Amino acid sequence: MEVIPAIDLRQGKCARLRQGDKDRVTIYADDPLAVAQQWRDEGARWLHVVNLDGAFDERDTENLQATARMARSVGIPIQFGGGIRSRAAAERLFDLGVRRIILGTVAVERPALVAELVARFGAEAIVVGIDAKQGKVATHGWQAAGDCAPLELAQRMQAEGVTRIVYTDIARDGMLIGVNVAATAELAQATRLRVIASGGVADLPDLQALAATGVIEGCIVGKALYEGRFTLRAAWQAVGGAILEK
Repeated sequence: MEVIPAIDLRQGKCARLRQGDKDRVTIYADDPLAVAQQWRDEGARWLHVVNLDGAFDERDTENLQATARMARSVGIPIQFGGGIRSRAAAERLFDLGVRRIILGTVAVERPALVAELVARFGAEAIVVGIDAKQGKVATHGWQAAGDCAPLELAQRMQAEGVTRIVYTDIARDGMLIGVNVAATAELAQATRLRVIASGGVADLPDLQALAATGVIEGCIVGKALYEGRFTLRAAWQAVGGAILEK
């Protein structure tokens, strides 16, 4: 199972929110590039970068600049989500050097665009983010609640050619209360999609529980790393992964 460190960007800085609430923000570092280099040196094979400002439809110039620097300098691929609402936005990110983009709101509101992007860039480059809040998919930076169930959206996206999703339990995100192993595994088993878990990882047993399901491709880890609950190297060892030596 892949362990993917998160770098959430707020006004060009490395930040974390609690349950996606932009008023409950903690800034962990002023230089995201230095953080990215640290995760690379600890064995990261991917970086998960989130454009918080873009997700909230706010000015995101600093975040895009920081992402471009990471893509140029770190040497491992980036998957990027937050505020991608058009083909032009997707193309710009690929031009910056991003390897995969994560689509959330548009998957609900403009599924035809998802299909168009899969056809244009390939299924490996397009990921759908399914963010669950009380059993329904939330959109627009998790601020808007919908009436679509996660499984329903996953099946719709599968029909559009999507092969990978990131599943986030919003209530757990940034809370260090444990990941929703059951819901994540059920989604993977029901769809046979490649599923990356997100939200709530608090300790190494959380990662081991996800890996033990045998159906979850990876897990995004954020606050637990920033708060020093464990190191990325320890996370790799816990799930039996090989550590890249730099």
